[in-house]
Amino acid sequence: MAFEATDVEQVRQGLRDHDYLADEGLATTLFLALKLHRPVLLEGEAGVGKTEVAKVLSRWTGGELIRLQCYEGLDSGQAVYEWDYSRQLLHLRAAEATGIAATEAVAELEDELYTEKFLVKRPLLEAISSSAEDPPILLIDEVDRADDEFEAFLLEVLSDYTITVPELGTFRAERPPIVIITSNRTRDVHDALKRRSLYHWVEHPDFEREVQIVQLRAPEVPERLTRQAFRGLGLYKPPGVAETIDWAQALALLGTEKLTAATVDATLGTVLKYREDQERVRTEGLDDLAANAVLRGG
Repeated sequence: MAFEATDVEQVRQGLRDHDYLADEGLATTLFLALKLHRPVLLEGEAGVGKTEVAKVLSRWTGGELIRLQCYEGLDSGQAVYEWDYSRQLLHLRAAEATGIAATEAVAELEDELYTEKFLVKRPLLEAISSSAEDPPILLIDEVDRADDEFEAFLLEVLSDYTITVPELGTFRAERPPIVIITSNRTRDVHDALKRRSLYHWVEHPDFEREVQIVQLRAPEVPERLTRQAFRGLGLYKPPGVAETIDWAQALALLGTEKLTAATVDATLGTVLKYREDQERVRTEGLDDLAANAVLRGG
């Protein structure tokens, strides 16, 4: 039986069961997207868990995760489909070697080259042509890195979930994929795409929520650590949730029971990824940082 969402609480619990702690706003947005078959546009700073939403949805719903990583210069051939020219050439050579090419009409031989056998489906076509019982999760990651032209093309595809391959005809989704679009807002996404999608801004979690996330994702960590210790230091790139979890797990693997300045200094590379930020933290004083990083009840 295909996956169906019944209410917002089911969505929130389903994500939690797969180690993602969603707030009410995100759970509601995802529920509405599942019922209305609309894409979800998640914006927010890097490291707040936007991409993870799609991964968790895949594990929860059973739908295949199909990822399209966006970048400058991405075109439809890389995102939709292309022909396997090497296999087509081998097919022609085999036809020549067996004598088939001499007996078949040229037009018939050419037609054989443009069948699904030689079609390489890229993420957009793969998601739309899927015949799986549970719809795939189509993750369009960092759409703000793609060009305006590709974003316009993407809007066209998502408007009716169809893609036309001139040699084969039109592929139409039997069931629309669950589409998660992420953006780090390095540029503004066009209003047309926002209108087509349900929108949610993913905030950095507050102190208490980050504690809960670390407890959920890294229950083996005895000392509940958060990036609260790094706030207010004017960092170039404050750590995200993923770095917080990495740091907590690193300390657990090292057998750390009580943070010291030496331990913080040795493990800064798991949580701060810029030399300038590491130097700033060291300048501010590692002893105070160690004292503030241990959560109450840890």
